[in-house]
Amino acid sequence: MSCIAIITARGGSKRIPHKNIRPFCGKPILAYTIEAALRSGVFEEVMVSTDDEAIAEVARQYGAAVPFLRSEQTSGDFVSSSDAVAEVLHRYAEAGRRFDVVANLYPTAPFVTAERLRDAVDRLLASDAETLVPVVRFSFPPQRGFLIADGELRLAQPQYRETRSQDLEPLYHDAGQFYLARADAFARCPRFYGDHILPYELPELEVQDIDTLSDWEIAEFKYQLLHKEERP
Repeated sequence: MSCIAIITARGGSKRIPHKNIRPFCGKPILAYTIEAALRSGVFEEVMVSTDDEAIAEVARQYGAAVPFLRSEQTSGDFVSSSDAVAEVLHRYAEAGRRFDVVANLYPTAPFVTAERLRDAVDRLLASDAETLVPVVRFSFPPQRGFLIADGELRLAQPQYRETRSQDLEPLYHDAGQFYLARADAFARCPRFYGDHILPYELPELEVQDIDTLSDWEIAEFKYQLLHKEERP
C-alpha cells in the first residue's frame, strides 16, 4: 500500500506575509508538517507543492521533495488545495508513479504528529470510507448562535431557544490540518469532502486556525503548553 503526502504551500499570503515559512517556536512553521510526515513512516513520498522558490528551499532543507513548482493554473488566490493535489498526482503519473492513498497536509499545522498521521491512515484503510477528515467539536453549540440584523441581536435558530445546551446534537468543524483519500476515489471525484467520509476527531487543544497574527500567538501558546515537558 503506497501513500503520498502532498503539502500544499502556495506563496503570496496576504494577511500573514511569508506565512508558510514564518518562524514558529524556533523554526519555519512548514518544518513541523514535513517532519511529522517523515517520522510517520507511512508515506513513500513526502513532497511540497508550491509556486514559491523560498518555500521550496525550506522544504528541501527539512527533507521534503520538491520535484517541480506549481503551474500558473494552480497558483491563483481562488484555486483549491484539491486542484493542486490533482495536478501533483497527474505529474507523478506521467513519471510512472501512482499511489493508493493520498494525503493533503497543510503547511501551517504544527499540531500534526507522526502518531496521528499513522493512526489516521490505519483507520482509513481499515474502513470502507473513501476519505478521512480530522474534525473538532464546536466548544459552544452553534444552534444557540446569534445573528445581527438591522442593529439588533437575533437568534439564528429560534427553535432552540429553550433547548438545554447538553440536549443539542454535537456539531463539528474541519480541524484544518490534513485530509486523506483513497487515490482511486480521488481520481473519480477530486475532492476530500466525498460521499463516504470517515471522521477523525481531535481534541480542541490540538487545533488552531492560523489566519491572523493573533491566531499565530494563540497557536504558539498552545504548542508550548502541549510540549512543555519537552523543554529543558
